[in-house]
Amino acid sequence: MVDSRGVFSLDRSFEHLPRVEPQSGELGDVLELVNFLYESSSFNGRRVAEACRIYERMIRSDATVCLTLAGAVTPTGLGGIVCTAMESGLVDFVISTGANLYHDLHFALGLPVYKGDFRVDDRELLRKGLVRIYDIFIPVETLLQTDKFIRDVFKDVRRVASTAEVHRLLGEKLLDMGVEAGKSILTTAFKYDVPVYTPSPADSSIGMNLARLKLQGGGLMVDPDLDLLETAAIVYGSSLNGVVILGGGAPKNFYMQTQPTLSQVLGVKKGGHDFFIQICVDPEHYGGLSGATHNEAVSWGKVNPNKVGNGVVVYCDLTLATPILFSYLLSKNLSREHKRLYVKREELLLKLKEAVQ
Repeated sequence: MVDSRGVFSLDRSFEHLPRVEPQSGELGDVLELVNFLYESSSFNGRRVAEACRIYERMIRSDATVCLTLAGAVTPTGLGGIVCTAMESGLVDFVISTGANLYHDLHFALGLPVYKGDFRVDDRELLRKGLVRIYDIFIPVETLLQTDKFIRDVFKDVRRVASTAEVHRLLGEKLLDMGVEAGKSILTTAFKYDVPVYTPSPADSSIGMNLARLKLQGGGLMVDPDLDLLETAAIVYGSSLNGVVILGGGAPKNFYMQTQPTLSQVLGVKKGGHDFFIQICVDPEHYGGLSGATHNEAVSWGKVNPNKVGNGVVVYCDLTLATPILFSYLLSKNLSREHKRLYVKREELLLKLKEAVQ
């Protein structure tokens, strides 16, 4: 509880705190809420409603949909609704920071992640063996057990791989252990052949543990060039392409750069992405990539200039807007056949190679 000084006290053991759990259910009356926001609201309320309707058009047009994740998404429990979206065929491939996938493993392994408070003495957390992500507490023991799981999966693997293969192996191992698919993004991705990429694989605890194995003479070699080519091949092989960007950062750019990879570097004209949804708090006027709008992306050939109306930026905390966005589609029973892009990677790469030659 928060004391009179405005400080969250950990007088008792932290095990009494409520745990964060991934939530997968629909929100009640979300269709009515979105209609209200669209017809009677303005500012970012209306932008949320626009995002819902653009996502609906994306699905109804059978566009290939990429979901990008940056910032602390999975520690909040939002991974549950992402799993439900994948199960319904609303997400065809994922580009994420490695940290989100690492924290996704905690839930799959049944390890505790607690609802804490940001008004806390972090020195007390250090003494009690807890790390903090704003108002979320994670025991160091949760991290150590997750680290061991990663090393156990890869200790006997000897080959060059894309990050999609890395994450596939993790999801496969979890399912072999009896973990339910909906418990984890990685297990759900394995079940439905959704490739999951990380643009900076060394920048996370998954990469850190792979590095330890390499130091000890084992482990696999991650080749980021394979990720670049595979994602470009997916975009090239799709009639229409769209993205839902949660946050921004490297995952956003890694998806958006597929278009100039094709047109500028490989000499293959695609015309730009057809749909664009971003939920972020980054304004464009500071010049950072996270805040760059779909309008600016037109000049780079990243967004189809004739499809700018299929784009929106929602300036909002993603923990507020994301449940509304996905629940809107789920409440409308929008589902489709899974594209199963993971097992089509070699076929798509061959098609791209033939186009370049």
